Amino acid sequence: MKSFLNILFATIAFALCITIAYLTKSEIVLNAVILIFLIQWVAYIPAYLFQTEKFYDLTGSLTYLTATWFVYLSSNQENPLNIASLIVTVLISLWAIRLGSFLFSRIHKDGEDKRFRSIKTSASQFFMTWTLQGMWVSICSMCAITGISSSGGIVINNLFYIGLALFIIGFSIEIIADYQKTAFRIIKENKDKFINTGLWSKSQHPNYFGEILLWSSVALMSFSSLSSTQYLTMISPIFTYVLLVYISGVRMLDDMGNKKWGHLEEYKEYKKNTPVLFLKF
Repeated sequence: MKSFLNILFATIAFALCITIAYLTKSEIVLNAVILIFLIQWVAYIPAYLFQTEKFYDLTGSLTYLTATWFVYLSSNQENPLNIASLIVTVLISLWAIRLGSFLFSRIHKDGEDKRFRSIKTSASQFFMTWTLQGMWVSICSMCAITGISSSGGIVINNLFYIGLALFIIGFSIEIIADYQKTAFRIIKENKDKFINTGLWSKSQHPNYFGEILLWSSVALMSFSSLSSTQYLTMISPIFTYVLLVYISGVRMLDDMGNKKWGHLEEYKEYKKNTPVLFLKF
């Protein structure tokens, strides 16, 4: 029964992304989404055979790079040297390279990703997990690749400049938050402590705030290039928010934190006085 449900969820995830891609009325976008899932399914085979999750996050980042540049280069014949499209492509590439290298180095340092201990032993559940990564890449990047592939490419206007500024802010917050947490963990005395300094004193999850902000800015930069049913791709920042807050990010880390430090008064005060996501000024 569990195997059936895993395959069903994977099929639904794929069908949803293909449907949205089809509704963009862009053959390039549709091909990009198919490519995204093919990469995940090919990578799944050696991952399951060798029972490893060590290149899972890295594959996700490489998929962003592959899909975004595939769309940009495929659209470049119709929109030669569209500067805004190139800027969005480069911004997503910088984010993907930074996040992918950060997560890849972290998992090799830790030795494993504890989330996958029980998942990778089940062929169907592990396959579903790889398929869900395809869904993550597809929906998050959908508004950007749709805008890039549109007849005029990404439009430069006030919304584009606002989005560009917000992307820089969000990207910077994510980088600084990850650096602060890594530096905190290096100190031996902090091994069993929770971080509540730097940006982490302003938000319980500043890295996720930065992530949501930067993908919202990508949607904002792409918005003026969309039309008709293509506006469905604006689900991207909403999907990112729901994914990070209610599914894989904040919820899971809060559960782990409560089990580890929930009995400490200091942790209770931190949780009470610090916003879950948005930065406190």
